[in-house]
Order: sequence, then structure tokens, then C-alpha cells
Amino acid sequence: MNRMWAIIERELRKYFRSPVLMIMSLMLPLVQLVILGNAFGGKITHAHVGVVDYDRGPQAVKLREAFAAVGATIKTFSTVNYDNEVQAREDVRDGKIDAAVIIPAQYSHRVYAQDAPQLGLVVDNSDQFMSDALESEMQSIVDALNAPLVPDPINKSIALETVEVYPYIAYMKFLLAGLIALAMYVSVMIGGGMLYIDDKARGVHEGYLVTPITRLELVMGLNAAGAIKAVLAGISMSVIGSLLAGLGTIFHPAQDLELLCVVAVTSIAFNGMMFLMMVRVDDPLVPRAMFGVLNTLLFFPSGAIYPIAAFPAWLRAIAVVDPFTYCVHGLQEVLLKGGGFGAIYGDLLFLLVFGVGTLLIATSLFKRTL
Repeated sequence: MNRMWAIIERELRKYFRSPVLMIMSLMLPLVQLVILGNAFGGKITHAHVGVVDYDRGPQAVKLREAFAAVGATIKTFSTVNYDNEVQAREDVRDGKIDAAVIIPAQYSHRVYAQDAPQLGLVVDNSDQFMSDALESEMQSIVDALNAPLVPDPINKSIALETVEVYPYIAYMKFLLAGLIALAMYVSVMIGGGMLYIDDKARGVHEGYLVTPITRLELVMGLNAAGAIKAVLAGISMSVIGSLLAGLGTIFHPAQDLELLCVVAVTSIAFNGMMFLMMVRVDDPLVPRAMFGVLNTLLFFPSGAIYPIAAFPAWLRAIAVVDPFTYCVHGLQEVLLKGGGFGAIYGDLLFLLVFGVGTLLIATSLFKRTL
């Protein structure tokens, strides 16, 4: 144990003597939390919608007043007047405006005659988020205009009442779990995988083996040091990220213990995975080339950015064996839902088995290559 702790101490001293390395391990997840957390998940505002009014009757005026109310209150869009439909369509196609509403001739007459009046909406569906938001807002306006002036005393329509289990969760809060996992992954790859290959290339590991340190002690020492680095990165990101996102989870001791358990087993899983991939690698450029590929392959299918249920079957298959998936789910249960150990038991078990299993396989490969 003393020899193993000597390896751990050496690895940690080298890590803490490089403050730039420590900062960069947290910088990428923090930047993503701030930028992505504010760039995604918000409501569309300040879009531009062209209006072509061929009717100019009282009902068309009423419709334009509804558009003006939207622009003055929730600010989803503001309107731009057009004289003809052709120019409005071309401007939508060229991206000068986001959509165009066509009010046909005789619109007011057909409204009064209850003769199924129609409006035209031209959208740029190459931007699905913008088009969906504008279609939804226009449909709300149409539904309000269709409402009867004198409501029926007997409500004959079907109503759906939605009950939200949790308070409103901003996208930054939803994103935090994935970026804590990403911070640990970056710490493992930069502070573990890359340094491991660099030391191996410089012959540091061969120097270990001419001492009384056994190969098992060397493997366990390297992985224990890597796990400690990942735990420190996970805890730091949890505290800083929670403060930035406005989560009060870090002030509850019971949830702090659950969070620590998820971070600890995730560190074991990530280190086992990293060690298994790097155990036969000798070229220092390989982990640097693998970093971006693994980031995309493991982070995005985990449900950290978008729900897994929306993925195709082959991508869901990757998510099933991806340790990021179970880390993200466990962190979301603790940070967003306040779930107890019963809610994260499966995640902890998978990550622990995954980490120990990959470490055992890597240890046997490590013995054969020295």
C-alpha cells in the first residue's frame, strides 16, 4: 500500500503543479454550460413576419391588432408590411424575414359569413425551431379569433389539465448533469490518458518496474490517482455549475452524499474505460486524436443534450452501453429531482461494474505488454 500511495502522490503532485491543466479541465464544460445553457431552451423572440393584406377589412384590422399585441407583449415576432405575396415569399426564401402571413381578399366577408375563411402562412422550414415556434404562435392567435363572443354556458369541449411534478427547470439546469460528466471525462483524458501515454513514452513506467513496485500496484496507483483527479473535477464542476445555474442542491447534505457517490463511481468507470483504451497505446498523438471522437461518441448519445427517446435505434443501442448515460441520469435524479438512492441504484451499479470490469481487463493487457 505504501508503494501504491507513492505512485498516487507522484501523479497528484504532477497534476497540481500544472494549474493551467487543471483550469482547462474545467474550462470547456463551464463555457458550454454558460453558452449552451443560454443559447438553447429559450423562447423565440424578435422574429420578423411579413404581412400581405389583400383584404384591408375590419377582420383583417383585428388580425393585425393581434399581431401588434404579440410584438408589444411577449415579443415573439414583429410585423413588416408587404404589398404583394411574391416579394414576401422571396424574402422568406432569402432569409430577410422569418415568415409571411397572407390575408386573402374577401377575408372579412368570409369571416362574417362563416364561410371557412383561410389565412396563408409561409415559413422557412429549414430552421425547424423557428418555424415551429411561429406556427404555434399563429395557431394560438387563430384559436383566440375563433373563440365565440358569447361563450356557451355548458362547456362541451374536452379539456386537458397539465400537472407539472417539478417546478420550471431552465435548460441550463437540465444541461448541468451532462457537463459535470463532461468535466470528469476531460479530467480523465487530459490528466490521466494523455499524461499516462507521455510518461510511458518517456520510460517512466519502466523506471517503476526496476523498483520493488509490482505491476498491480502500478496499475492500481495510476487508476486511483486518475479517479481522485476526476472526483475533484466533478465536485468542483458541481459546486460552480450549481451556483451558475441557480440550483440549491449543494446545500442539502443528503443530496450531497448521493452526488458524491455518483461522481465517485463515474470516476472509476471513466478511468477504467480510459485505461482499457490506452493500455496498448505508445504514440502520444493517439489520445489527442481520440479525444474529440470519444467526446462526440459518448457525450451526445447520453441524453445530456436531447432525450434518448428521440434517437434512432442504432443510437439508442450506443446509449445503453455508454457510461455517460448512467452518469447523466444519476446526476439529473439527484440535482433536478431530489431522488434518493432508490432512484440512482441502477446507475451506481452499472458504473461500478463497468469500471471494475474494464479495469480488470486492462490490467491483464497491461501485464502482457510490459
